[in-house]
Amino acid sequence: MRRAGSAPSSVPAFAVGQGVNVRRHLDALRDFHRSEFGTGVARPSEGHVQAVNDLLERLRRPLEAAVVQVESAGRATRGDDLGELLRLKSRAHDWVRATERVWDFYFELFGQRQGAFGDWLHACDKIALDCYQHVHMHLGTARSIPSPGPFAYMRTGFSPATYRRNIPLRKLGRQLNPFPLVQLPYHRMVNPWTMGAVLHEVCHNLQNELGLEDEVPRAIHRACLAAGLPPSVARTWARWDRETFADLVGCMLGGEAFVASLMDVIGRAPEQVLAFSPHGVHPTPYLRTFLSTHLLRRMGFGDIARDYERLWRRLYPSTAGTTIPQPMLRTLPEAVQVVVDAVCWTKFPSLGDRSLRQVITFAPRQQSMIEEAAGRLARGVDPGVVPERFLIGAVRIAVDRKLAAPDVLMRNFYSALSGT
Repeated sequence: MRRAGSAPSSVPAFAVGQGVNVRRHLDALRDFHRSEFGTGVARPSEGHVQAVNDLLERLRRPLEAAVVQVESAGRATRGDDLGELLRLKSRAHDWVRATERVWDFYFELFGQRQGAFGDWLHACDKIALDCYQHVHMHLGTARSIPSPGPFAYMRTGFSPATYRRNIPLRKLGRQLNPFPLVQLPYHRMVNPWTMGAVLHEVCHNLQNELGLEDEVPRAIHRACLAAGLPPSVARTWARWDRETFADLVGCMLGGEAFVASLMDVIGRAPEQVLAFSPHGVHPTPYLRTFLSTHLLRRMGFGDIARDYERLWRRLYPSTAGTTIPQPMLRTLPEAVQVVVDAVCWTKFPSLGDRSLRQVITFAPRQQSMIEEAAGRLARGVDPGVVPERFLIGAVRIAVDRKLAAPDVLMRNFYSALSGT
């Protein structure tokens, strides 16, 4: 029989058990191992796995301290006053949830590489890496090579997006993302000729990693004012710098097929295309296409630029009813030239005093390589030694010219990139 005032035998067991539970929670939030995500080429690289493990290690430090406190309090408990133990337990569980949130996010991303879409995602990684390599190889001065490279993942039902390196992510509890993430919807991946989105999202990352996140909007604003454009117009074009940068650099990396892919995306109902957002970060779609066609013309693709502009004006023959401010419409021809010049032909110190157009090489001879690769993709043979990013244009041409069935071209595209 229990003596009056003595603690029930279940109290010590409960108290010690709380420490056991949180310790096991901590142990379960272990490092990842590359081998657990398969043996194929699609599995995450050692660099990506180690970057996530480093993040988890930092998160486990406060969790370890919280677990030790719960264990100590549990062993010391003798009476009925368990308040301090429960407070420590709650604190430990808060750290468990925060760490588990990050662990689960990357577990899901890495796990996608084991499934049916692994080769597709690996192909997107290779395209992104090719963009990084081309840019960094042609800078005027050497820069530290960013590592690990961009990592693609699929998110059904969402638009393409990217999360840059070392920015706090809400889905990670505001922890810093250790490498660029490129989010791609399933409906784009099954239609790889629309995958100009990969180039666009990668270019968002390049703007930051090349140290141009502040320089580009300043260059745009300064150039617009110097050209005599109204201050309100200059501010608007400068506000649109990130999306404009991604469109223009994506065009220089991928050529005319990138512009066709962009028009697929922004060519929507007239009410949407002509709607101006006074605070939006995306250029109004109607205006956006003219930036890319102007750049194409400057790159030596005058005929295709004219064709695209003719098509765009046929799709949207009138701006009646638009909410685009009249100063934006009135100055559009001049603004397009000024903005493209500011982004592509300004020499930036972080590029080794080169312009982006000097860094990124794309001209009609590169387009010829893409067209030859299109025929090879259609026949299901090795496309040859072409940069991975060019295969987006190649599959686009093959689809547009009906060189093979779309499903065949999709399979050949991913096979060429994955080496299967």
